[in-house]
Amino acid sequence: MANVIALAAACGLYCGDCEFMEKQCQGCNQVKGKPFWTEQFDMEVCPLYGCCVNQKELEHCGLCDEFPCELFISLRDPALSDEEAAQSLQKRQKDLRLRKEISTEAWLKERG
Repeated sequence: MANVIALAAACGLYCGDCEFMEKQCQGCNQVKGKPFWTEQFDMEVCPLYGCCVNQKELEHCGLCDEFPCELFISLRDPALSDEEAAQSLQKRQKDLRLRKEISTEAWLKERG
């Protein structure tokens, strides 16, 4: 289960669903918040991972007292349309609330 848990990103995404998984990335937790795209945007680390995991030492954003914060709401994949970004934001919030309620391990089992 440990390897699968590593695919549950702090931002609410499941890295196993990513088209870049195992091609350009090994998962956000595996690369400690430094996926391939951070270099493209001249970032040291993903801002959400940096805040949640590195600074606040939380497993995921849903455990933060400030969730959903401005950073969480404003950071988006530039490849998504406005509608797709809104849907992604809504899904990630729902998934993070569920992970907080039932645990990441149980959330991953439900994904089955």
